[in-house]
Amino acid sequence: MRITSLQQYHEAYEESVQQPEKFWAGIANQFDWIKPFTKVLDWNFDDYSVKWFEDGQMNITANALDRHLKTIPDQAAIIYEPNEPGDEAITLTYRELHARVCKFSNVLKNQGVVKGDRVCIYMPMIPELAIAVLACARIGAIHSVVFGGFSAQSIADRINDSECKVVVTTDGAVRGNKTIPMKETVDDALVTCPSVEKVIVKTRTKTPVSMIGGRDLWWEQEENEASADCPAEAMNAEDPLFILYTSGSTGKPKGVVHTCGGYMVYTAYTFANVFQYKPGEVFFCTADIGWITGHSYLVYGPLLNGAKSVLFEGIPTYPDAGRFWDIIKRHSVNIFYTAPTAIRSLMGFGDEHIEGKDLSSLRVLGSVGEPLNEEAWHWYNDKVGHGNCPIVDTWWQTETGGLMISPIAGITPLKPAFATLPLPGVQPILVDENGKEITGNGVNGNLCIKYPWPSIIRTTYGDHERCKSTYFSTYPGLYFTGDGCMRDEDGYYRITGRVDDVMNISGHRIGTAEVENAINMHTGVIESAVVGYPHDIKGQGIYAYVICEHPTINDDLTRKDILATVTRVIGPIAKPDKIQFVTGLPKTRSGKIMRRILRKVAEGDTTNLGDTSTLLDPGVVDSIISGAL
Repeated sequence: MRITSLQQYHEAYEESVQQPEKFWAGIANQFDWIKPFTKVLDWNFDDYSVKWFEDGQMNITANALDRHLKTIPDQAAIIYEPNEPGDEAITLTYRELHARVCKFSNVLKNQGVVKGDRVCIYMPMIPELAIAVLACARIGAIHSVVFGGFSAQSIADRINDSECKVVVTTDGAVRGNKTIPMKETVDDALVTCPSVEKVIVKTRTKTPVSMIGGRDLWWEQEENEASADCPAEAMNAEDPLFILYTSGSTGKPKGVVHTCGGYMVYTAYTFANVFQYKPGEVFFCTADIGWITGHSYLVYGPLLNGAKSVLFEGIPTYPDAGRFWDIIKRHSVNIFYTAPTAIRSLMGFGDEHIEGKDLSSLRVLGSVGEPLNEEAWHWYNDKVGHGNCPIVDTWWQTETGGLMISPIAGITPLKPAFATLPLPGVQPILVDENGKEITGNGVNGNLCIKYPWPSIIRTTYGDHERCKSTYFSTYPGLYFTGDGCMRDEDGYYRITGRVDDVMNISGHRIGTAEVENAINMHTGVIESAVVGYPHDIKGQGIYAYVICEHPTINDDLTRKDILATVTRVIGPIAKPDKIQFVTGLPKTRSGKIMRRILRKVAEGDTTNLGDTSTLLDPGVVDSIISGAL
């Protein structure tokens, strides 16, 4: 399954394009199937339908856990690094993880959860989060993990969209020096969630919580009483595995659905190849399991490969900005996968936090979430890798399920700030605004994919039309990524940023409409418009233009009120970095807001605003420029 040379990469890529079904069948047959598949692929981008291995049956946990009990039962599977650096790390072997997953699978079954039911998981980064995810997969329940920083309203929206039957949470959470309520937030959400029958609560902070009789249960008590015997449910390859909500260009988050078979095959294959994982190595992905990176490359990808995966509860700057480097030494980490935001933030703290740290165990470095700019690439290469570790600057999305364009560690010649080459099975194409293919090298265009790969999005939960219109209608016959891209003279790809109304904030996609809806809920706000702008740490920051009903008496206080509203409605991750109060917005005569102009002002480029003569009131632009922050 693993590519070992550049020539082998080119051969594998050629086969994956010329004979994709033969190529992916060969990969898929390396897994354990309850019922072998006979049909590899059935697809149609026009009406959007994709099915991989559809007549096969399997269970992803049988391949991520049971398979390894024969060969590496006592090897570490998950290494839990707690928030407090002085606390003892906890290691779960494959045997121990298997037993706990089986126990919690039975806990869910005992509460009436059956195949196809949806389970919402809202937890901090503790081993039980991974256990809950795997337990759902084992019994065929569909997990919907909600990032622990989201608000009660955001949780309620996600629970109601997929009609979750059970919520799994904790009493509280710790991140750095903060204690965060979890159960309390869930309780606030459930006021408007009629589908939820049970709430299972794991103790983490010993925070006093309200436990409602008949609905709320303690994890520990239920697990103690459950059997460790739970055979894996036979799942059709196309049965849904999980729903993960992502922002779109409209205000309502959309539930991206991934299925069991194709997702298993693709995440395992890309993990093994991109990181060039070797048996016995320690892999440290810093992502939260609430995001797709945590799903694919902290839980499923590593475990499918029998890897040792580090799960970190805390933040990179607590108790100081050397925490990542201390973890790497403590657990002899070989492969380190983090976000550009974290790298740039740690750069900003100065080199004293990394100088003298023992990072000699590192062999491969990775980056995910957004392109890694050249300055950060060189710092990462020099200070963390000491020039000895290849950097895999990976491009992919929630919707793709796995890595798409990326160097293969130690094999692909690197170029700073470039995602380099597509992985086998990935067929990128650049098009202009009219959908015409831009051929050759040294060109720019909108990035699309013209052929399905096994872990491609199958639908948006409960709304297939939204999936079709979002990803397959802009350029018929193609999957549109929403990203702009450059292909250089060597055929290397470099992502140049979003071209739709979605911002990339610290590697997390947030829709402009979602933030605008939250701002507009604040009393006194008439209308708002939100754009992204360059930010030294986060890559992109959020710039909000806000029209108030009456002139603000105290701008700073109103800004704080608006920030509190956004935090309450979405969560702190969506708070605007800058709020400018304006008297009007640049609109066309048909009422469309010209965000292009607002983006230019936010970027500080007011000399190249383009044609403003079509605006309903061109004078609005001068007013906005004069008040720019």
